[in-house]
Amino acid sequence: MDHAAQTPPADALHEALTRNIDAMEHRRRRRRAHTSRQTRVADSITEFAGSMRFVALHLVIYGGWILLNLGIMPGVHRFDPSFGTLSMVASVEAIFLSTFVLISQNRMAELSDQRADLDLHISLLAEHELTRLTGLVASIGDHLGVAHAAAQDIEDIQRDIAPEAVLDALEARRQEIDAPR
Repeated sequence: MDHAAQTPPADALHEALTRNIDAMEHRRRRRRAHTSRQTRVADSITEFAGSMRFVALHLVIYGGWILLNLGIMPGVHRFDPSFGTLSMVASVEAIFLSTFVLISQNRMAELSDQRADLDLHISLLAEHELTRLTGLVASIGDHLGVAHAAAQDIEDIQRDIAPEAVLDALEARRQEIDAPR
């Protein structure tokens, strides 16, 4: 089947989805506008360093440097026959590139943490709303005389979950697993 035939047009998206997409894009633009110059420079360098243009540039520069200093080109004097300067240049470049990459990774980790917090908040809200909804549906079922076989399951579902208790239990379990035996 043709995928394009199955995909609804963008204007057929639910209004809430369109609003959310617009809000996310607005937030992304606002965040980009408030990003410091240093961070934008680091991101640009990191983006370039991760491109095929960067690889091609290095092939030309380092390959040319090596070819010139191997002495295989007549009439060209070797300026770095031991390749010591090339090694130093590559090492300094690696130090700076790794710093730029770390700056970008730190920023990306911060954004990831923010998204994880948002996901957690939305999940907790959804859990709370579903707990209330389950209670309402159970009440409607009781009022209409609809029997439900899994009364214990309904009671379990109707209890709110305390996220702190879940996190404490996960941490305790992790410590049990990691504890030396």
